[in-house]
Order: sequence, then C-alpha cells, then structure tokens
Amino acid sequence: MTDKPRCSWATTPAMIAYHDAEWGVPQHDDRVLFEFLILEGAQAGLSWSTILAKREAYRKAFSGFHAAKIARYTPARIAKLLQNPGIVRNRLKIESAVRNAQAFLQVQKEFKSFAGYIWQFVGGSPITNQWRHSKNVPAETAESIAMSKDLKRRGFNFVGPTVCYAFMQATGMVNDHLTSCFRHTQVGSRSR
Repeated sequence: MTDKPRCSWATTPAMIAYHDAEWGVPQHDDRVLFEFLILEGAQAGLSWSTILAKREAYRKAFSGFHAAKIARYTPARIAKLLQNPGIVRNRLKIESAVRNAQAFLQVQKEFKSFAGYIWQFVGGSPITNQWRHSKNVPAETAESIAMSKDLKRRGFNFVGPTVCYAFMQATGMVNDHLTSCFRHTQVGSRSR
C-alpha cells in the first residue's frame, strides 16, 4: 500500500485508502456531492483525518446524507445530534447541515440536479492541475470564490472559498494530485 508515490498528505492507512479510491475522482451523484459538502463544512478549523475517522458516524447520524430527510430535522433532532460523540458537536455546523439540505433541495429543483449546478463552476469538466510540490497547491481559486459566493447567495453556510476548494478537490472538479503521484494520471484519464 505504501510502495506507490502519493501526495504527501496521504500518510495513515485511512488517508491512503481515501486518497487512492476517492479523492479527486469526478463525482456526479447528488447524494455523494451533498455528503462531501456537509463533511467539508464540518472540517472547517479541523483536519480531514478527524472528519474521515467520523465519516461512518456522520452517515448514521445524518440519515445517510439524504438531503430531504435532513431538511426536516427538528430542534429536538438537532439537540440529539449535539449529544452524539461520533460527530463534531458544534451547534452552528449541525444547524448549517440542516439549512444546507434545504438550500440543496432548492438547487435540485431549479437545476434538475445539484451536479448540474455545481459543475458549472468548472465549465462542466475537471480542471487538471500540474502541481509538482504540495506547497504550490492553492487554498482557494477564482472558481472556488465564485462557487462560495453563489452558494452563500442561495442560503448555504460553511461554504467559504477554502471549504469550496477542498470540496472541488474531493469531488474531482479539480485534479490536484501531484504530478509525481500515481493517481494523477489515473484520475486524469477519468476526466470527461
């Protein structure tokens, strides 16, 4: 598992598995896109490894990331989530997940799919970068700034430009695998 050249952040077994199977793979499934949007927002101020370790607990706590169910969460359900040690127990982030589910459903209604809406920020196909060193990978781009601004206008929270760029990386809207990483060309070949 460790004999292949990888991006420098993939150092633990869980991070290596995530890096090798998911990170940077173009994603068009609305439920999965919603999951990443919520998880990236939960990560704000924390490490991705922390969120990755809590991912299964998040799936269970947040109804498998089915936006229609989360959009109907009551204050009592939110109070129960605040007692769940398997997730980040931050009231603002939990309440944000509910608001984001409601906004997500509105976007789906307007654009027929969230994927159809969100992929417009990269012109409908992945941006493949050619980074040689991790220090060159930006924290935000013009695309993530535009995405953040539009998501906020539509009522989403915890979607700043840095969160949006991490979301874009995770869902393959951008391929930020280093050129020395074995996944760079594999993910690139999946681009459409």
